[in-house]
This record gives sequence, structure tokens and C-alpha cells, in this order.
Amino acid sequence: MMFKQFLIGSAVFFGLSSAAHAGEQYVDETGYAISGYDAVAYFNLPQKDVGMTQPHAVPGRADITADYNGATWAFSSEENRDMFLADPAKYAPAFDGHCAYGIAKGGKVPANPNLWRIVDGQLYLNITPAVVGFWSEDINGFIETADGNWTGLEAKSASDKSWMAITDNDGTYDMAAPIK
Repeated sequence: MMFKQFLIGSAVFFGLSSAAHAGEQYVDETGYAISGYDAVAYFNLPQKDVGMTQPHAVPGRADITADYNGATWAFSSEENRDMFLADPAKYAPAFDGHCAYGIAKGGKVPANPNLWRIVDGQLYLNITPAVVGFWSEDINGFIETADGNWTGLEAKSASDKSWMAITDNDGTYDMAAPIK
């Protein structure tokens, strides 16, 4: 047990030390990265074909958390938290949790955790269902453009807007996360 705690502590230390190379994590009014949803759980959800609505994200729990990139992340299980801590870059969404399409268009905007897609092992989030439609027209092209834009945007402050305040997102989520 003590060895496991050492490994988790080491992962947190190294994760935080590399966070200086990342931008500021998008954190909304929930106070959590990805609005309190479990970053690891996305990789166990059945991904739908392009153009179809993805399954809703899995809410994390307020009593199972970890810190990474200056933010608190919530998880649905201790196992998922431990997997995240072992390799946070594998599970954290691209562009510090901002909308991937927004980054491709040149700005940091919030992202809805229920509007997601995993491409080549990387989690990408978008802001509204309408944006998912645009994004779906050329996902790989927008990723390439966003990757190019990220160098100039990464150091800028994270968005301070709420994705839940956008009426186009009404009906895209059942509950606020994390579960208390």
C-alpha cells in the first residue's frame, strides 16, 4: 500500500512539474477540469460514428480527485484516478480542455464535456452541437490547424466563460458534475 501511495505521489509531482509546459486548464464554475467529469471514463465509452451524438460523459465524484495542470480533476472511481495519475497527458483533453474547433479558429473558448471525440488516442471537446457539426466536416484538418494555432494561444489565459450558459447546450447534459 505504501508503494502505491509513493507511485501516486510521484505521478502527481511529475505531472505538476510538467504542467509548466501546458497552458492554463479550462475550469468552469464547477471548479473542476472538464466540469467535474471523469477524463479516463471517455476511453471506455462506445464512440459513435461522426455525425452521431456521443454518449454523455461520466460524472466524477467530489471525493475522488487529483490535481494536474493547476486544476482539480474528479473521477468516478479510484482506479480511474490512479490510471490518470500514471499518465495524465494520455487522458487530459487536448488544448487544456478548451473547444478544439475554437482553437482551430484562433481563440480559447469553453468546451462542453458531453461533446467529445477521441481521435488517434487524444480526447477533443467542442463547445456546442452546432460546432460539432462544423468540426465533423473536416476533423483531421481542424486538428492540424488547431495544433498550429496552439503555439500562439497556449500561454494566453484560459477561457472564463461557461458552456452551460450557452442556450445551444440546453439538453446536452443531465446533471452538473461532480457527484457530491
